[in-house]
Amino acid sequence: MVGRLFGTDGVRGVANRDLTARLAMDLSVAAARVLGEAGAFKDHRPVAVLGRDPRASGEFLEAAVAAGLASAGVDVLRLGVLPTPAVAYLTHDLNADLGVMLSASHNPAPDNGIKFFDRSGFKLADEIEDAIEAHLGDPWDPPTGADVGRIRDAEGAAERYIEHLLSTLSGSLEGLRVVVDCANGAATTVAPEVLRRAGAEVVTIGAAPDGLNINSGCGSTHLEALRAAVIEHGAHAGIAHDGDADRCLAVTASGETVDGDQIMAILGLELRDAGLLPGDTVVATVMSNLGFKLAMRDAGIKVVETAVGDRYVLEAMKDGGFAFGGEQSGHVIMLRHGTTGDGVLTGMHLLAAMVRRGRPLDELAKIMTRLPQVLVNVRGVDKTRLGASAELADAVSAAEAELGETGRVLIRPSGTEPMVRVMVEAASEDQAQAIADRLAGTVRHAL
Repeated sequence: MVGRLFGTDGVRGVANRDLTARLAMDLSVAAARVLGEAGAFKDHRPVAVLGRDPRASGEFLEAAVAAGLASAGVDVLRLGVLPTPAVAYLTHDLNADLGVMLSASHNPAPDNGIKFFDRSGFKLADEIEDAIEAHLGDPWDPPTGADVGRIRDAEGAAERYIEHLLSTLSGSLEGLRVVVDCANGAATTVAPEVLRRAGAEVVTIGAAPDGLNINSGCGSTHLEALRAAVIEHGAHAGIAHDGDADRCLAVTASGETVDGDQIMAILGLELRDAGLLPGDTVVATVMSNLGFKLAMRDAGIKVVETAVGDRYVLEAMKDGGFAFGGEQSGHVIMLRHGTTGDGVLTGMHLLAAMVRRGRPLDELAKIMTRLPQVLVNVRGVDKTRLGASAELADAVSAAEAELGETGRVLIRPSGTEPMVRVMVEAASEDQAQAIADRLAGTVRHAL
């Protein structure tokens, strides 16, 4: 790993190569020490909750994190396999001082990650993560005897989370037949049970995790199996999660994809009509489809834009006093009910909107029209010169004039790779592709 160890969603890499047991233990020790020095454990014995998705590497990483925390004097409650939003919720609900989740989300099985939550269930602030990274491997005076932490399994953790999710729902999902794709991940432990208790008839796929098949040909990054199952079973809708169940995408009865933008449009209107959308505002990233923004404008709902990444969406929500936001990828945050994206919560409320409106999902999704979106990655250029190129600025201005209100251009450097991303939306696929190719050529020449 190079550069800052923490990314926008914790520390992530290939397990046992980038993310080793030693690194996991050292991160846990450093986190305990930094939070302790900041006064988070003042006048009481600290407690941490620890959850994971079903990746094979999560087993040894769980042991390493638990060992690191306990060696630093923190009592550890092991939650077992649960979604990331469950760990965030239970951190606060169980009065823990720290939450730790082991997952690489939608990444393949060889990857894994570590993310930390504060006692309120929010991801740690950048400055706290920086302090943890700065204290990695520092000499310290470890506790001994009765001062070392103890490790035990939490009782009834999944049930507490399930009851919380069901408490957010008014009404029943009775009459709906739903296919749920659990991505062979953490959703398996709760998603089917939540929807059944809410009244739906549930068919499950991708619900046989073996530690190696997480996200493999299933889940929110591979919707083909879900489409086929929805049609085969004559379901009203399909819900797809990723490996740690913080995302939700959907499929209509006819197999059409409903992405995060469409889900946000549907739920944004539901919240607005219920008087539960502060400032009549939703928060979305710059990658949200222009069709979403136009639909919200037409509905009288404001859109606050952020950089790509759910942590930036959440920051804007907290700063502005907003309650709802998310990403095109299906990472939707309903701040009244959770502190992070929650795919199971999102899917349940999307289905509830179908019941409440008495309309199929494909009709609800028509609230917005997705404009064709083309993304071209330009490699081998000096992305640091992006903002200084007058030639590129002129080319972008010309493209925007050509598109008018029926499209847009977004050119941004990759945060992780030596490339520049060129994104164009237009009224037609051909126009979007032609303009994107033209701008990509300008990027190669100008940078």
